[in-house]
Amino acid sequence: LAFCRGRIVRVPKGPLIRVVGTEVAIPCSVSDYDGPSEQNFDWEFSRETDFVRIVSTWDSTFTSEEYQKRVGRGDIKLRRSSNDAVELVIRNIQPADQGRYKCSTPSTDATVQGNYDAEVQVKVISDGLSVSGSKARSSTSLRLSEGDSFKLRCSAVTTSPEHTHLHVTWQIRSGSSWQDILSLTHEGKFQPGPSYEERYRSGDIRLDTGANDTYRLSVSQASSADAGAYRCLVSEWVRGVDGSWQKIQEKSVEIATVSIQRTDVVISTSNVSVTERDSLDLTCNITTDRSGIFQAEVMWYFSASPDDTLSDAQLLLSMDHDSVVSDSTLISLSHVDRNSYRLLVRDVDVEDSGYYFCEAAIWVPLHNGSWHKVVERTSAPVSVVVTALEPDYDVFLNASKTPKFSDDPTELNCRITNVQDTEANIRFTVSWYYRQRLPGDDVAAEELLASMDADWTLLLGDRGRERIQNGEIIFSKKSADTFSLRIQWTSESDRGDYFCVISAWSRHRNNSWVKSKDVTSVSVNIFWATQDYTLTVEAVKLKPFFVAGHTFEMTCKVSSKNIKTPRYSVLITAEKPFTDQSSPNGTTRIISLNQDSVVRLEDWTDQTRVDGVVLEKVQENEFRYRMYQTQISDAGLYRCVVTAWSPGGGGMWREAVNGLSNPIQIDFQTSGPVFNVSVHSDSPTIYQGEVADLLCIITTEGMPLEPDDMSFDVSWFAVRSFALDREPILLASLDRRGIVTQSRRNGSSDLSLERISPLEFRLRVHGCEDHDFGNHYCVVTPWVRSATGVWQREPDIKAKPIFLSVKMDVLNAFKYPLLIGIGLATVIGLLSCLIGYCSSRWCCKKEVQETRRERRRLMSMEMD
Repeated sequence: LAFCRGRIVRVPKGPLIRVVGTEVAIPCSVSDYDGPSEQNFDWEFSRETDFVRIVSTWDSTFTSEEYQKRVGRGDIKLRRSSNDAVELVIRNIQPADQGRYKCSTPSTDATVQGNYDAEVQVKVISDGLSVSGSKARSSTSLRLSEGDSFKLRCSAVTTSPEHTHLHVTWQIRSGSSWQDILSLTHEGKFQPGPSYEERYRSGDIRLDTGANDTYRLSVSQASSADAGAYRCLVSEWVRGVDGSWQKIQEKSVEIATVSIQRTDVVISTSNVSVTERDSLDLTCNITTDRSGIFQAEVMWYFSASPDDTLSDAQLLLSMDHDSVVSDSTLISLSHVDRNSYRLLVRDVDVEDSGYYFCEAAIWVPLHNGSWHKVVERTSAPVSVVVTALEPDYDVFLNASKTPKFSDDPTELNCRITNVQDTEANIRFTVSWYYRQRLPGDDVAAEELLASMDADWTLLLGDRGRERIQNGEIIFSKKSADTFSLRIQWTSESDRGDYFCVISAWSRHRNNSWVKSKDVTSVSVNIFWATQDYTLTVEAVKLKPFFVAGHTFEMTCKVSSKNIKTPRYSVLITAEKPFTDQSSPNGTTRIISLNQDSVVRLEDWTDQTRVDGVVLEKVQENEFRYRMYQTQISDAGLYRCVVTAWSPGGGGMWREAVNGLSNPIQIDFQTSGPVFNVSVHSDSPTIYQGEVADLLCIITTEGMPLEPDDMSFDVSWFAVRSFALDREPILLASLDRRGIVTQSRRNGSSDLSLERISPLEFRLRVHGCEDHDFGNHYCVVTPWVRSATGVWQREPDIKAKPIFLSVKMDVLNAFKYPLLIGIGLATVIGLLSCLIGYCSSRWCCKKEVQETRRERRRLMSMEMD
């Protein structure tokens, strides 16, 4: 128990087998100790019974005399690995160093418990390991071509008396360090280096054992990375008592130095520039010093970018290792010499511009007669620029028709002249442009009208697209060298500069067309002098004086300047001195006549006088307006509004200018009666459900009239607010013929409108509700019969509003609910009493037997 809980000193389990002449490191560690964290160690040695002190970590005088020289030279030393572990290092161990080694630790514990030293047996054996290269010489030099195979041999044998195993590793020097290629471990396993795992799995690198303890490294498909110095590193291992493997020594020998001649593929020329229709000649050279039998496979590629990979590039032509060339019409591949291959592209065009590169593979024969690819390389791309053959020609633009006025036609001809050096596979197309002229030195951007592609398909621009689709602008090809632009009706917005661009298109081998040249013509200016339109309208009153009921007649005479073949449309308007509900601004549109002499009634809504107004065309520039049976309400200012129209494109009329005539006044000088209107109610405040009476009273002043000579149109309106800030609502109306018209109502109240006297009209609201409140007023339109027997309409008269208030009768509203509630409460109370009495009388009666109690005296306390 004390040993398990106390200090523990540990050394490896022995015996430790080591080879003479090698360096030995024996570790020693301590654990579960008290005191300082850094512990001290003493090492002692014994061949038989007595121990001799070797070295100590804390006492410099600890070393015995026979070890002082070796410790002073550093052949024996202590190497601390941590605070609680050290290693005893013995360089160049000899057979005399065979024996027992004891590691001791001075006590720093509060109590002595555990072990404070440990021993290990070290056995020194003779060196029986020998490593050598090929028998011819210790190191050779190999000069190989890329893709070749080579083999290296190493011999390793051991005569150790112990049962040891060899670990063989082939290494290559990479810079100043050695890199593992492939190993045969002491446990009999193959272990490739970190950079050779893939090549080991593919079989390109192998390690074979042969007779006489030889180890052969085989490398296939050698590359430039395989160039360097190769050595064979052999280590000897022995299994310890605990079953772990221990390396007891290691030896190496350099076997060979390998140099690899790289195979390069280059194109003999750099950047190339050729002219269209010429031939392109490129040569692919393979640089190799391979002297044996081999065949080359060559493939030519084309790409638009130098960064494209083989998968993105286009394969032009290929030749396999049997010299079989793929089929092509305009491209040929020939074998110039042993290492040169020529690509010839005939009749090149602009599409052949790009980057060309070749890929070459070297094939060598195998023993079974088959061919094996040993190396593959791709050349750097070569830039090829194909210059197009541009045709030589000029462009001339002239105007065959120019406008002098608006809506005149315009025609422009774009002609190709001085055509030279053109072939049959050249095609010409045109593009038309417009540029607006700005004042000063400002330059407007050009706008595309239309253009043609290589198939002579017309492509429209944004400007004038709708006019082109409607046929107002026409593009045509008059002949092989002439293109035409025609504007059927030229407008002022068409004024500006026009120019054309002739494009030459070349046909390529795949029958596609590619634009090769553009030539722009000199611009032609389309302009004509214009003057401002002038329009004068004069209104004349034919009859200087007339009375109500007669016919009003006026004429409008029109004169214009600078308008081509004008036509006129006429509108008659009236400005009345009093407010008209149909025209809030006071101007009424009565009747119109358009430029095609079509008459239309505008705002004339008097159904009794539908035919009372007439507008007719007397002459080309004179129009006459008549109004039959004029009324007093027709008084006002009358004008002629004239619009001049000129013929536009496609038979359409275009508005040119507007004109307004002088006013003609209609004023009736009468001394008739004056009407006044007022609203009266005996009870403006009423309760819900009652009837509200509102009277509209008309009074007259001036000349008295008989009741039969007067008639009235009465309309009642309501504004549902305390202030007159809302739109009035028509309640009901009574015309002069006695016909009553009511508006649609949402509530349960009802209306009645009646005439109670020649000058009084009564409106009744039956069963008033909350929403019937508000300001109420009437509007009266008087009608007076003249001496000639014609009824004349007087201006509308609006009465001052009166406010109608609707209240609720609280007593009547709550009377019946209260009576019903009291009655129901009384009935329910009596019913409850009856149920209680019946229940206590018959349902809940129970006989109770009372227990008899005896009357006894209490005992005295003393007798208890």
